[in-house]
Amino acid sequence: MDKLRAFVKDESGQDLVEYAMLLALITLAALAGVGGFGGNAGTLWSNLANATAGYLGS
Repeated sequence: MDKLRAFVKDESGQDLVEYAMLLALITLAALAGVGGFGGNAGTLWSNLANATAGYLGS
């Protein structure tokens, strides 16, 4: 019974789990941001390239 209590109270791996969860949350937020703004960024760069093509003689 003492071994079970010691196992339940052991927090040695808790930090690793918290960091992994934080990393997963940041990754999901980054993917959502790229998915949401990725198409708009592509359109912006295309418009910029078309607008500057006349100035560069291309």
